[in-house]
Amino acid sequence: MKKTAPTKAETGLLPPFQGLPLDRIFVPATAAEFAAATAEILAAGAVGFDTEAKPTFAPGEVSSGPHLVQFALRDKAFLFQLHRPEATAGLVDILQSEQVRKIGFGLEQDRGQIHARLGVTLRAVLDLNAIFRKDGFGTSMGVRAAVGVVLRQRFHKSKKTTTSNWAVAQLTATQKLYAANDAYAALMVFDSL
Repeated sequence: MKKTAPTKAETGLLPPFQGLPLDRIFVPATAAEFAAATAEILAAGAVGFDTEAKPTFAPGEVSSGPHLVQFALRDKAFLFQLHRPEATAGLVDILQSEQVRKIGFGLEQDRGQIHARLGVTLRAVLDLNAIFRKDGFGTSMGVRAAVGVVLRQRFHKSKKTTTSNWAVAQLTATQKLYAANDAYAALMVFDSL
């Protein structure tokens, strides 16, 4: 039997998702910070994963993203900004690692952008949409609906933040919270399945 994802209005009635606070979201800036973050992510075994790219608005315009790659552990998140050259080595190690499972939603576009920008193949990926499809849900569940179904909580996604400029040198507090918790929510859904 075909199941349907809850609507935005239905999930809007649920208690709010308790995401990571700002003091648990780290944006490495130095080679040492990237090395420490990479070691922690590689040791985690499984991480919530997502990417963000500066939006494109013109027809036929190709994104130069990803501009941000997010990794969430159970108690913190790391946001890797790709304009920082120090990010690349550790990021490539994580993305290609078979030892750390990267868990997220709708990762096909992320896979393509990562390959185009970094020339690497994303390995050990679990797209949660595939699990929900096997369970009878439609083609794409998405983080908002999955948090509603599995965690019985409301995951707020602001269109303004979603379509903000992810290529900026300094992320805003709102961008950090959104990016980290997009990846964190995927990990929480996975843990609850």
